[in-house]
Amino acid sequence: MSGLDPLVGESEIATPDEMEALGERMGRMLRPGDVVVLTGALGAGKTTLTRGIAAGLGVRGPVQSPTFVIARTHPSLIGGAPLVHVDAYRLGSALELDDLDIDVDRSVVIVEWGRGMAGHLADVWWEVELERGSGVVAADAELDADAPRRVTIARRP
Repeated sequence: MSGLDPLVGESEIATPDEMEALGERMGRMLRPGDVVVLTGALGAGKTTLTRGIAAGLGVRGPVQSPTFVIARTHPSLIGGAPLVHVDAYRLGSALELDDLDIDVDRSVVIVEWGRGMAGHLADVWWEVELERGSGVVAADAELDADAPRRVTIARRP
């Protein structure tokens, strides 16, 4: 086993603090060259999970959604791999992701909204899908930060 293999499967995360703790655990398991694609609706917890991953990697923060800059690099504070945090929401294709010229081999790369694009970055990557509860929620719960999340981790392809 390597990378996130021990975490493959589905789990329920009850709070944002638990989401961040899961991310920290993931960050301690990730190595240079690892690519993680985060998928989920707006407010599902992608950036919260990434904050935890950053803590586990020991990189400089703060970690915020890179929506307007598309990609942010967070250098290691402990001599490890930097974290490259990408928001692919506004990218039109995987080729635009390639144009960012990310040093995948020496970095841990997290791609929010990157489903269908990671194959251009790595032969093998981790897909993490975040859903609120059972996936069926009332409209007023849509942005409830404290609503439980279902997290599914899979190795791709």
